[in-house]
Amino acid sequence: MATYRVLVSDPISEKGVDALRSAPDISVDVKTGLSPEELLTIIGEYHGLVVRSQTKVTPEVFAAATQLKAIGRAGVGVDNIDRDAATDHGVVVMNTPSGNTISTAEHAFTLMASLARNIPQAHASVIAGKWERKAFQGVELFGKRLAILGMGRIGTEFAKRAQAFGIHVVAYDPFLTAARAQALKVELAETPDIALTGADLVTLHVPLTPETKHIINAKRLALLNPGALVVNCARGGLVDEAAAKESLDAGHLGGIALDVYETEPPAADFPLFSAKKTAFTPHLGASTAEAQENVGIEVAHQLRDFFVTGEIRNAVNMPNLDSRTLQSAGPYLDLARSLGKLLSKIGPEQSDKIRVSYIGPVSEIDTELVTRSVLAGYLSAAYHEAQVNLVNAPAIAKAHGIQISETSSSLATTFTDLIEVSVVKGGETSTVAGTIIGKSSRIVHIAGHYVETNPTGHFLFVENDDRPGIVGVIGSALGSAQVNIANMSLSRNAERKTAVTVIEVDEQPPASLLELLRTTPGILRVLSFEL
Repeated sequence: MATYRVLVSDPISEKGVDALRSAPDISVDVKTGLSPEELLTIIGEYHGLVVRSQTKVTPEVFAAATQLKAIGRAGVGVDNIDRDAATDHGVVVMNTPSGNTISTAEHAFTLMASLARNIPQAHASVIAGKWERKAFQGVELFGKRLAILGMGRIGTEFAKRAQAFGIHVVAYDPFLTAARAQALKVELAETPDIALTGADLVTLHVPLTPETKHIINAKRLALLNPGALVVNCARGGLVDEAAAKESLDAGHLGGIALDVYETEPPAADFPLFSAKKTAFTPHLGASTAEAQENVGIEVAHQLRDFFVTGEIRNAVNMPNLDSRTLQSAGPYLDLARSLGKLLSKIGPEQSDKIRVSYIGPVSEIDTELVTRSVLAGYLSAAYHEAQVNLVNAPAIAKAHGIQISETSSSLATTFTDLIEVSVVKGGETSTVAGTIIGKSSRIVHIAGHYVETNPTGHFLFVENDDRPGIVGVIGSALGSAQVNIANMSLSRNAERKTAVTVIEVDEQPPASLLELLRTTPGILRVLSFEL
């Protein structure tokens, strides 16, 4: 019987479905066209979900999807998936940003060329039996100034096509560096307003966020040259459609082409339908045979690898955990989770802060995932959060009022690599630390004591006065209770005149043994826990 069940609720390439089914641990059900009620009824049976834009994954869906671990979106936009709810429920959301790159760039450029030469209007005139050559005089793209807002994959491909037509490209993207702009041979604009000022052509390739909603508004339309053309094949809502209609009617905006709309499909009385120089398509940016197949295959591979190898690629609500990251950060993830669990046992309850320090070569990797693993271990043990994982750990920590801080230093100490984790409550601090020696991970510091023990198993932690005979008492008590010792580490703190014994045992010690040790003179603290 398959370990994981995946539901494909929107149509994807058959090759994509076959790729999912190629994994023996995954069973796939293709059920498209489900109503919201039908989806709610069955989603609790599945560990994975594949969607395009039709299926709406709402908070109610996540509440019902008690086994759901990952959603794959065959396409770029994830507006139909409630990302906050996904994160709260610990569900990874992955999209496929590269599968439809070429198709969307080509579609946007086709719309721009169609606007420039009045293709839709001329076509309608000819098939109506007219021959109005003078009515449809167009403009050349050559030599025009193009503003591209968003220089990701699609924006970059659009720029290449524009440059081939002799268009001067000005680009705005908050993540576009001067060096990258120079390599792409585009002029870098520091703000959208600078990019749009004096532009003859505009194309949008940014996600829809509160910051980008109506990024093209009345004020910015006024910055464009008279007769400018605007194309939006990205997300509905980037263009203020009412402002665009006013600018068209006033004769300032020369034309607009839309593949996406604030409301899809647009109503029959959509105001822009009455404007003269327009071009409209029904969300066709990714609608090529090649793109449909590519995104279906890509999302299938991502979901398959998530369940089979643990890789996370193109996630939109957490850092990626691809093969390269797994190779560099993977060995530290289990150690970090154990350190978090251990700290929940020996540290103060209801802590205010968690501090994670990376010392040595470990500081040079992307440590965000490792910190998330610390949080997941701590929260699962301290607050009994059964569903906490790498996705939702920061959000759950925030909900509990826990502040997270992270520091890194490349200077090695006693250990070549060291992860040190502390919890703070008021003036009280508890610290644990671990390292990796060769291929083995070890816990090397617990609450002010240097120790050496495994990061997994059943443990007894005994803190006692530093005086002769205590270790013998502990050993005798374990022997009498028939508890076998697998490993033992001793440490003393001469300053505090205390010592600790960390004992790895084969099974969970009985409550009677713990009570006996706690009532033994000289023993200050006894903890039993599993890592």
